[in-house]
Amino acid sequence: MPCDISTGRTEACKESVGGLRNIYIGNFVSGLYADVLSNLDSDEQVTALTTDLVVYKFELRGDNNTFEETNENSRDNGTSFWTQTGTIALKKQDAATQKALKLLSYGRPHILIEDYNGNFRLAGAQNGVEVSVGTATGGAMGDLNGYNITFEGKEKEPAYFVDSAIVGTGLDFDVNATVINP
Repeated sequence: MPCDISTGRTEACKESVGGLRNIYIGNFVSGLYADVLSNLDSDEQVTALTTDLVVYKFELRGDNNTFEETNENSRDNGTSFWTQTGTIALKKQDAATQKALKLLSYGRPHILIEDYNGNFRLAGAQNGVEVSVGTATGGAMGDLNGYNITFEGKEKEPAYFVDSAIVGTGLDFDVNATVINP
């Protein structure tokens, strides 16, 4: 793989915003990474999937949800990888959500992140992500009563952008299982 870049970038217009709209969580699928690699365009965006990825939608509202990536390199070891980290707050505790989050913490799911610019990114494409769940009830009436979720993935590549056309229109409205596969 060549290490030399072949393009630059001009200053971007001020037309984007921060924030996460939704996350979609799917159980780990062992063949997904190979499928992703075989369906990348020249910008390394996923344009198709032949592997079914069943995901569950979690709606996010508020300013306390983040997704970040950090590239870590070692000249001594000749390694480079990406750490993908997300923090999500889900409001209101209930038995069904607690059960789902408990199971989520036992696995290593794939997480599809949707931001307010209409971008979709796939975290944990190769290795899945580790999920930690915290339950919170504050001392004041205005404090959070809900769940704080943290996920972390370590991947050879940054989270891939996913073409919104393959995510499907039904995904925006369905909190139940949705299959991403046109």
